[in-house]
Amino acid sequence: MSTWNDEQTPDAPRITALGWVLVGVRGLALGLLVFGGLLVLLLIRLAERPVFGLHRPVTPFITQFVCRNAFRILGMGFETRGKLMAERGAVVANHTSWLDIFALNARKRIYFVSKAEVANWPGIGWLARATGTVFIKRDAREARNQTVLFQQRLMAGHKLLFFPEGTSTDGLRVLPFKTTLFAAFFHPTLRDEISVQPVSVVFLPPKGCDRNFYGWWGDMDFASHLLQTLASPRQGRVVLAYHPALKVADFADRKALAAACEGAVRQGHEAIWAERQP
Repeated sequence: MSTWNDEQTPDAPRITALGWVLVGVRGLALGLLVFGGLLVLLLIRLAERPVFGLHRPVTPFITQFVCRNAFRILGMGFETRGKLMAERGAVVANHTSWLDIFALNARKRIYFVSKAEVANWPGIGWLARATGTVFIKRDAREARNQTVLFQQRLMAGHKLLFFPEGTSTDGLRVLPFKTTLFAAFFHPTLRDEISVQPVSVVFLPPKGCDRNFYGWWGDMDFASHLLQTLASPRQGRVVLAYHPALKVADFADRKALAAACEGAVRQGHEAIWAERQP
């Protein structure tokens, strides 16, 4: 969970009787979708892995199906803009909450990059491992191994996605991008072969709710945020804006590339929010 706490974390809203009904109905449907999809994915992966190895020609479509239909169950609008890049490479986006994972998987077949601790989290860890998440350790001594892992996955055609902010936010702003993970892209075997596509992710709140309704930050726990989302009679919508891919070879170093990605994400993020202003 995020440790960013630029402003006071709001108290969890009280859930009404109707809200609890929605929690039960949506929660059951979402659980069946997610864990039913996981079971199907694992069964297919038993045959897919020995035949195709690192490549996954079938199972990413299951992940995409599950994530897209999760928004239908929630009753949340889903909108995308821009073209998906065809080149080899990675995707970077701003980070609002756990809902980002569903949103970004719903539109594009990707593989997340996550801290190693997530692999051991109950439920979420199982899903992350099954869907091919790349786990990394926050240790400078692991940098070389991480670069090799990135090389293998990127050159196999996997689109790796990470959140350069390093934490989730209230969804109203884009924090400065950390540059560490961008360094791997400048390895001689990757620099001339891959691109990075910035994506702006904006969760617009239900009518009458605070702008940060879907934000997940500070000391907010997962369970209460999930309940708030499931219990809302009205839902908002998520907007994904895919910006033109940036060729790594066009940049001098990781700092320049990270700054260009941050600029594109921030500009797109602000533009989407500006559309909503009266």
